[in-house]
Amino acid sequence: MIGKLNKKLKLHGFNNLTKTLSFNIYDICYTSTPEQRRAYIEYIDEEYNAARLTRILTEVSRIIGATILNIAHQDYEPQGASVTMLIAEDPGSSEGLSNSAAPGPLPGAVVGHLDKSHLTVHTYPESHPHNGISTFRVDIDVSTCGLVSPLKALNYLIHSFESDIVIMDYRVRGFTRDVRGRKHFIDHKINSIQNYLARDTKERYQMIDVNVYQENIFHTKMMLKEFDLDNYLFDSDERELSRAQYNRLNKQIRREMLEIFYGRNVPATP
Repeated sequence: MIGKLNKKLKLHGFNNLTKTLSFNIYDICYTSTPEQRRAYIEYIDEEYNAARLTRILTEVSRIIGATILNIAHQDYEPQGASVTMLIAEDPGSSEGLSNSAAPGPLPGAVVGHLDKSHLTVHTYPESHPHNGISTFRVDIDVSTCGLVSPLKALNYLIHSFESDIVIMDYRVRGFTRDVRGRKHFIDHKINSIQNYLARDTKERYQMIDVNVYQENIFHTKMMLKEFDLDNYLFDSDERELSRAQYNRLNKQIRREMLEIFYGRNVPATP
């Protein structure tokens, strides 16, 4: 049973709760020729190489007030990259901690800290020669032990990538004890991951929640409501398309987004 939440909750010793945010970000592009597919993959591989991803995670660490203990990063052949950071509490950031259900900051302000945990990111560019669709997926995990929730980094991370679809899972594991010995299986109020997203994000995306409150498991997925086809044509322009091509590609991009969003194949429409 979840203990009563209190902003002034006094714990016995260290906060032993583990809070983990895992999410996938998808970017979709149409590449009409083999040359364009190769160029898109090369562009993504360079744009989100290990050095760039390291800078993004370093900023996440700064936002949540963590000290970086170790960084392991790797660019892969033929494509893809990974970064793993081991992080620890920064004692200097203990003031002003907030675990409220509100959007975290964009770069510029330290709002919390975490203890002995990690950040990881992996990229997966891919394409298929038959339908011209290329996709780029980023998997990110932010795991914290301590007061602050990794959801405070969510706002910044979503703004760091071109995101057509975002699928997020948040879970609080374990328990911690207050000074009276009572167990607490969560230390902050939450009814949806959406509470940690900025208003402009919520206005741009269609969202679905699947939450299991009694297990402290929260799931949210997001898909862009509207899109401009020109932004999905790599190294080409929609003015070069006939009306029939324009309509076909619009349907194709939307179908790709729906399949990823719902996690199942969608029959093609005429």
